[in-house]
Amino acid sequence: MLEKTFRPETVETRLYEAWEASGAFKAGRRPDAAPYTIVIPPPNVTGSLHMGHALNNTLQDILVRYQRMRGRDVLWQPGTDHAGIATQMVVERQLALEQVRRQDLGREKFIERVWTWKAESGGTIVNQLRRLGASCDWSRERFTMDEGLSAAVTTIFVRLYNDGLIYKDKRLVNWDPKFLTAISDLEVVSKEVKGNLWHFRYPIEGAPDRFIVVATTRPETMLGDTAVAVHPEDERYKDLIGKYVVLPLVGRKIPIVADEYADPETGSGAVKITPAHDFNDFEVGRRHNLPMFNILDAHAHLNDEVPEQYRGLERFEARRRVVADLDALGLLEKIDPHTHLVPHGDRSDAVIEPWLTDQWYVNPGELARRAIEAVETGRTEFVPKNWEKTYFQWMRNIEPWCISRQLWWGHQIPAWYGPPPLDDAGQPTNNPFECFVAETEAEVLSLAQRHYGECVNVKIGFAPQCFAKNGLLTDITLMRDPDVLDTWFSSQLWPFSTLGWPEETPELKRYYPTDVLVTGFDIIFFWVARMMMAGLYVMDEVPFKTVYIHALVRDEKGAKMSKSKGNVMDPLDLIGKFGADALRMTLTALAAQGRDIKLSEQRIEGYRNFVTKLWNAARFCEMNECKLVPGFDPAGLSQTVNKWIVGETVKAAATVTQALDTYKFNDAALGAYQFVWGVYCDWYLELAKPLFAGTDETAKAETRATAAWALDQILKMLHPIMPFVTEELWQVTATRDVMLIEAAWPDYSFVTDAAAVAEIDWMIRLVSGIRSVRSEMNVPASAEVPLTVTGANEETRRRLDQHRALIARLARLASIDLAQSVPKGAVQLVQDEATVALPLAGLIDLEAEKIRLAKDLDKSRSEAEKLTRKLSDENFVSRAPEDIIEENRERLADIEARAARLADALSRLQGAA
Repeated sequence: MLEKTFRPETVETRLYEAWEASGAFKAGRRPDAAPYTIVIPPPNVTGSLHMGHALNNTLQDILVRYQRMRGRDVLWQPGTDHAGIATQMVVERQLALEQVRRQDLGREKFIERVWTWKAESGGTIVNQLRRLGASCDWSRERFTMDEGLSAAVTTIFVRLYNDGLIYKDKRLVNWDPKFLTAISDLEVVSKEVKGNLWHFRYPIEGAPDRFIVVATTRPETMLGDTAVAVHPEDERYKDLIGKYVVLPLVGRKIPIVADEYADPETGSGAVKITPAHDFNDFEVGRRHNLPMFNILDAHAHLNDEVPEQYRGLERFEARRRVVADLDALGLLEKIDPHTHLVPHGDRSDAVIEPWLTDQWYVNPGELARRAIEAVETGRTEFVPKNWEKTYFQWMRNIEPWCISRQLWWGHQIPAWYGPPPLDDAGQPTNNPFECFVAETEAEVLSLAQRHYGECVNVKIGFAPQCFAKNGLLTDITLMRDPDVLDTWFSSQLWPFSTLGWPEETPELKRYYPTDVLVTGFDIIFFWVARMMMAGLYVMDEVPFKTVYIHALVRDEKGAKMSKSKGNVMDPLDLIGKFGADALRMTLTALAAQGRDIKLSEQRIEGYRNFVTKLWNAARFCEMNECKLVPGFDPAGLSQTVNKWIVGETVKAAATVTQALDTYKFNDAALGAYQFVWGVYCDWYLELAKPLFAGTDETAKAETRATAAWALDQILKMLHPIMPFVTEELWQVTATRDVMLIEAAWPDYSFVTDAAAVAEIDWMIRLVSGIRSVRSEMNVPASAEVPLTVTGANEETRRRLDQHRALIARLARLASIDLAQSVPKGAVQLVQDEATVALPLAGLIDLEAEKIRLAKDLDKSRSEAEKLTRKLSDENFVSRAPEDIIEENRERLADIEARAARLADALSRLQGAA
């Protein structure tokens, strides 16, 4: 017997443990079935479930549950990312509480400490994903630092290096002076800061009374200037191109160069060029072969490249001193207040410096070409398709990828450095260190031995050293590169490293390439593109056939969720309050392609009510003894209403199937919702009540069996989206051979009765129309109204006669009569060839209703006109955020629909006069 209410808090854990214990999540249980593979975007091991995770993993779980029910051999590959900088920060904070620095422990002990933390506290998010209902194959869970994945990272690094695609270079990077490492663009957050724009006069060499004015938001970097750039077509400076200025405070002569980077419309039209401390300036410097002076150390203090009085100063103190000194020299022209975006580390919150340093890079040119071609030819498709444009734009303008990080936690770069060659006197030359790249220390020693000669003793130590005797090398010590790889370097291998590569495993052969990747648009370049390049390079095949890009989850007003705004919604709190099914259904119903999700507790509460509606429908069926009948044939029914619900069930299943096949998740959710609530509950169970209560035992038995069959189909359709309540009802409402998670997806071979569908649809349209008129005209709910039908053909007369009592009960009618003409004072409604009339003159004040409806109609039309003008205003459309524009469009559509309804009601009422 079903309980009165569904209690997710008592059901969810029990059912999830039962699914997992049964092996339902495991891949490989259907060796003869077609494989279906999804790899989870590995969340950071330090992370906890947020709304983006909840959406992403709900959509993945819908797909894998759906494909299991379709009979596929499903692998949903789970795992977590080691999250280099985030994890190192967590452990360093723990050490700080003990007043210990990682340097005090040393690298080896520190890494041991990280592994201890990972074993005890890491992977919290994995258990949180279980609460959401994620049906991953947890037996195959991987971690980007586990032994197999580490081997994959080393293998591909060496292969890329040997192919000339990995190299070391001195370039600008995003440098975090707090964590002392390069970071990726994704780890940089631009914050709006109120600052100043300082305008300085640079003296023209040989022209004592002439200056060129430049403006900067970072005065301290002028100590590293190596040029001033002007636009080649700027008439004001044409005579200065090729001449020099004398860099104030430094005294260095720097050229005035012509470059289109300088914008004549901005400021003075002249810009200072500091190639070692600005990404745009770096490119200008390369174009003009300018020297590059790195004036900062790793801590963002000024170094020995600047005049002595500034050495050792912290960058912001140096800024103050530089401005004061230039002012004292009369070279500060003006200071303008200036609000601008300043890059910050997303975890350190330190101001990021573009910093010139030696780093390891991947040259992505040829790799990108193949990845572009794969999407152009349709081997991989983006859904929605418009994201292909973003992908192409990034890939066609791809830059070298900095893959080295100055951290301890991560995959240490498999490169070892030896001392440079000796000169004729047996002394080390000024050449760079020798570099040896290999997968193992034994291979490195072998490479170095061949390089230095068989007579030299080569070993590995903590610094590159050489010893010579009589001018000949005798001993060499190699040192491993201390840097680790960017976490994206290891996660780019995820679709095949998790399947056992570089070993040729059976899993790799069966489950690669994967079927679909579900991810957010913000990592198309950082992860999706890199997986495409790596997959084609390593496997000679794309890593996934489809990339589904989902939108952002925003708050109910369309604002991005952030802790600073206080509008963050915690999915775990929402699951605790409303249940996982309600949250999943809400996210799915709102996941329209290309549109951000506006989430509120009211929406989730609404879908919790839908869960309750389904539960109550099952209880109603139970109370009316609706049970599955062995051998039940949906095509062999006699009752029209039962034939109708079978047809509607088949139609709903087709809608949900088509929507899931095309990644239209919201259509799947809304199709199921409308069928369950609007068709099965509101109409079929109401239409079935007379049969349940009647004396015709044959009709009663058929209706009970049909109601139970249709409810069973509903549970199947809804299971991918709402797995817990559907599984619970599946197990309680009947004795089963399998759990719902492993049941077959609805697939019907019989032909539905089109005539029965048309007949019940006719009756529903009639009752709905009458109800709508009653509502529009403010007819009291308790009032029973007579109905007159004119112009009815033979089929309509038959339907009225057959369903008279049911129509009267559902529409609250006193009588239903056929007539030759419409009674006076009746409100009319057209139904196909017939005219349906409700004489309301004695029930409502017709004139007062006309006035009310006309007033409401005028108000709606006025509001619609204002919104139309607003949305036609180019100034508004060009400046307003997209979510505000969309909100106004939705309001306009709602108001126009209301105006149309009011106009129809007023027309009917005027016809009754």
